[in-house]
Amino acid sequence: MSYQVLARKWRPKSFGTLVGQEHVVRALSHALATGRLHHAWLFTGTRGVGKTTISRILAKALNCETGITPEPCNTCDACRAIDADRFPDYVEMDAASNRGVDDMAALLDKAVYAPVQGRYKVYMIDEVHMLTGHAFNAMLKTLEEPPEHVKFILATTDPQKIPVTVLSRCLQFNLKQMPQGHIVEHLTRILQAEQVSFEPGALRHLAKAANGSMRDALSLLDQAIAHGAGKVEEGQVTHMLGTVGDDHLYAVLDALVAADVPALLRVADGMEARSLAFDAALQSLATLLHRIALAQFAPEAITDELERARVAAYVQAFDAEFLQLAYQIAIHGRDELPLAPDEYTGFTMTLLRLHAFRPEQPAALGGPGVAPGGGGLARAVPASARPAPTVSASVAAARPEPPVAAITPPPAAVAQPAAEPPPAMAPQPAEAKPAAVGTAQAVSGHDVPPWEDLPPEAYADSAAVVERVHAVSSSLGAASEAASAPAPAPVAPASVAAAAEKSVVVPEATMAPDAAAGKAARGDAATLFALGDWRGLVRALELGGLVRELAQHCEWVDFSDEGLQLRLSVAHRHLLDMNPGALERLQGSLSSALGRTLKLRIIVGDIAGETPAQRDEVERRARHAEAVAALEADPFVRELIERFDATLVESTVRPL
Repeated sequence: MSYQVLARKWRPKSFGTLVGQEHVVRALSHALATGRLHHAWLFTGTRGVGKTTISRILAKALNCETGITPEPCNTCDACRAIDADRFPDYVEMDAASNRGVDDMAALLDKAVYAPVQGRYKVYMIDEVHMLTGHAFNAMLKTLEEPPEHVKFILATTDPQKIPVTVLSRCLQFNLKQMPQGHIVEHLTRILQAEQVSFEPGALRHLAKAANGSMRDALSLLDQAIAHGAGKVEEGQVTHMLGTVGDDHLYAVLDALVAADVPALLRVADGMEARSLAFDAALQSLATLLHRIALAQFAPEAITDELERARVAAYVQAFDAEFLQLAYQIAIHGRDELPLAPDEYTGFTMTLLRLHAFRPEQPAALGGPGVAPGGGGLARAVPASARPAPTVSASVAAARPEPPVAAITPPPAAVAQPAAEPPPAMAPQPAEAKPAAVGTAQAVSGHDVPPWEDLPPEAYADSAAVVERVHAVSSSLGAASEAASAPAPAPVAPASVAAAAEKSVVVPEATMAPDAAAGKAARGDAATLFALGDWRGLVRALELGGLVRELAQHCEWVDFSDEGLQLRLSVAHRHLLDMNPGALERLQGSLSSALGRTLKLRIIVGDIAGETPAQRDEVERRARHAEAVAALEADPFVRELIERFDATLVESTVRPL
C-alpha cells in the first residue's frame, strides 16, 4: 500500500477532532442540532486552517444515514464515500480553474435535479474569489433562492474580492490561524500515535515555521521525519529549516550577562560558518527577549513549563529597562541589515550595541562600573532600587519658602498698632529659611529680597516670580562651591524681623486684638472669619464640587450686620448662574461652621484684590519655578546635562 502523507491521513473526520476552530464548530453544531440550516455558508481564512475539512464534515453531517446530526457516524456508505471523494451528491469545484460563466452555468444546470444518493446536494466552491464578475452574476439568483435539496459552501482566502451581493446571501465564518500551542499539541498526538521519537523543542520550531497553518505543520513534520531518519530532533529540524536554534540565542544572552564580547563574536562566527540567516536570528532574538519580558511582568503567560524554566535565569539577570532597550536594538538592527556592508557586519554591530548599552552607569554618575575583564555579571542597580539624588545642604537651605498668603481686609477695618521692634536676632542654624536666604544673597551678590517683603501685587506677575526664583537659583552653584569653606555667620535680614511684627488687620465688631492673636490656628473657622482670611476659611470649610469653585473665585468685600458680601468676577459668572443652589449651600456651610445664622450675598463685578484661586495659582507657579531652579542647580542633574546633553523639560516637573 502506498504511503499516505500525514496531512491527508490525519485530516479531521468530525467536529470533535477539529483543532483550533471552536467558534465555527459551536455555531454549526447548534444549527445542525436544532435544524436551523442555512442554504449557503462562506468560510474564510488563510491556507491550511480547515476550510475544506469543515465543508466535508458538514456534508457528512447533512447526508449521514443516521440523520442530520452534528456528529456523523463515519461508518455509513455516505460518510465513507464523502471521505473517499466519490460521493455523487458532494461536488468540490476549484474556482481558480473553473472561473468562467460557462462553468458556473453548467454547475447550476445540474443543481435543479434531485440528489442521486444523499439527502442534499452540496456544492463546495473553493477559492471562490477567483470567479469572474459574470460568473458571480450568474449564480446570484440561485444562491439567493436555491432548491430545497441544494446547499452551497464557499471557501476563500481573500474575502475582500467577493462582491457584497454574494456576501449578503451567505453565513460568513472567519477561520483563525492556529496558535503555536495547539499545533505543538496536535503534532505531539500524531507522533505518539505514529510511534515516532521526537524532542519537544523540535516541534516548537515546526509550529513557528508553519505560521498558523496546520497543513503546513504536518507537511513540515513529514519532511522532518524523513530528514531525521525516523526521528524528530531539534538540531536536525533547525538545520532542515535553516533557522537559528535556541542554543545560539541563549549563547548570546549568556555572553551579555557575562559581558563577554569575544563570546558574542564567536556566536556570530558560528552562525556564518553554518550559513544561518542573520535576519532570522535577530527576529528570533527579539521573540526571545519578548518572552523573557513576559516572564518578568506576567509569568502566567508562559504556559510551557520547559520554556519557563529555561528563561527563569534571565528574568533575574536582566533589568526590565534593559529588556525593553534590547528588544528595540534587535528589531532596529534587523531593519538596518540591508544598509550594512554585509549581513555579518550588521549582525555583529547589533550584538556590540547590545553590549555597549548594558544597564551600567559610569563611576562619575555614582553607578557601579564594570570591572576590567568583564568576567562577572555586569548589571546595574534597577531604577526602582537606585537611591534618589541628594541635594547638598547649601542648596537645600537656599530654597525659599512659598509666599505667605496676604489678607485683604474689609473696608471698615481697624489696624492694630505695631509693636516695638524686637532686639537683634540670634544666629540661626543653617536649615532656617532666613539664614539660608541671607547666605545665598551673600554668596551670589544679588539683592534678592525675601518672600515676606514682597508686596502682594508682586505675586500676581508670574514672570516676576520666575525671575526671582532664577535669581536665587543662580546663586546655588556658588553656594555649593563655598560649602567646603568655613561659612560665615548667617545674616538675619532686618526685613524678616519687620515682617514678623507686621500688624494684623481685623474687621470691626469682631474679636478683641489680643484674642485674635491667640486664636490664629488655621483650622479654626471662627478665627479665620474674624481675621477676614477668606482663602483660609474656604480651605477650612472643606467644600466640594461647584460650591468650592464658586468660593475659590470670590473675594471678600464687606461684613456688617446685614451679613457677608463677596464679589465674583465677570469671567466666572457662570458658576453662579448655572448653579442656583450653590449660594444657599455655601451660606449653609458658613453658618454651620460659625455656629450662627449668616446671610451671604454675592455681587458680580471686577475683582479689586485677590481671590483664593488667584493666590493658589501664584503659589503653584512659585513652587514650580522653585522646583525647576532646584533641579537645575542639583549636581546630579548638572552632571547628566553636561555628560549626555540632556534637557530638563520644565512642564514635567511636579513640586513636592
